[in-house]
Amino acid sequence: MKTLTKEQALYCADIFKNYFSDFKRIDEYMREQKLDSIQSIPTSLPGMSLDEDLFSNFLMSPKEMNLKVFELDNSVWDTYINLISSHSNMVSIPGKQLKLAVKEMKTNKWVGFIRLGSPVINMKPRNEMLGNIPNLTTFNKTSIMGFVIVPAQPFGYNYLGGKLLAAICCTHYVRELLNQKYNMNLALFETTSLYGNTKSSSQYDGMKPYLRYKGLTDSDFIPLLHGEKFEELRKYVEKNVGELVKEDASSKKLKLTNAIVGLIKRSLPKNSVELKEFNQVIDNAKNLTEQKRYYVSNYGIKNYIDIVNGKTDKIEKDISYDSYELNTIIEWWRKKAINRYENLIKEKRLRTNLEIWTKDAKLDIIR
Repeated sequence: MKTLTKEQALYCADIFKNYFSDFKRIDEYMREQKLDSIQSIPTSLPGMSLDEDLFSNFLMSPKEMNLKVFELDNSVWDTYINLISSHSNMVSIPGKQLKLAVKEMKTNKWVGFIRLGSPVINMKPRNEMLGNIPNLTTFNKTSIMGFVIVPAQPFGYNYLGGKLLAAICCTHYVRELLNQKYNMNLALFETTSLYGNTKSSSQYDGMKPYLRYKGLTDSDFIPLLHGEKFEELRKYVEKNVGELVKEDASSKKLKLTNAIVGLIKRSLPKNSVELKEFNQVIDNAKNLTEQKRYYVSNYGIKNYIDIVNGKTDKIEKDISYDSYELNTIIEWWRKKAINRYENLIKEKRLRTNLEIWTKDAKLDIIR
């Protein structure tokens, strides 16, 4: 089993200590992540900036909007989401993947972006809902997760854009895209809120019957290091003990971080002050993470739990099944968005400045 000398382990432990000592709250950590990730946004020529493709006509009522859903090329989608999202986004992701964007056709502007993918392996509220830990083969054939559901801002604020995108994820239109692309029998859509106990509400609240809250996730994991500090740590460890995680491994950064933490712990003397201090650093880092709200949609499929559990592959339609059609869901959103928009105008709280991330951005992380 690979180990470091005590001095090498303390050097690595200090990198963790110095990195996480800068953060007291989750938003501080996420801002650091975000500012590191936007270094990859390409510089645009004058008059050709990507933000000019984002919806900005905030005198337009939802009554007038004509919305359509498109599947985007990976690199184009990645660039747009990096421009508007408050969190950093993984680029190379194993498993199923569908990257969508929603455009308002009269203005020819994008209003938001969606990434669907293979669900995470284990989820406490999901297991409780299903009554067991599902068989992975059946589960992956019948379930999908929304990892990114991000409206451009202030489209999201002014028009309940987050609810629009989340509702689109619940449509038979998206369900059929995934069924055809991956030969699925999709019966379950799931997603989690970006924040848990930091915010008292989520953009997914008030979305019954399309999305229903099913509980809180666990939060016992180590946040990742980013930028120069991560590269310093990786190179130092690989120089001294060799490769810990294969180059083509999925979730390589997470696996490498966990492997290095384990390496440090077994390289420091048992019951030593140094080991106790490092364990405290890791515990404090874990406190930055949060339990997230877990939400599901069954696409109006009455027996979705039996399908996900592999008891049947035959769909039983609930009375609400037809209400999950794309046009029906957009009209459901439109009514809510009109009320929101008109109230903001009356209260003079309508936001009119496009919010995008740059190196000098002063945007709120939790917004």
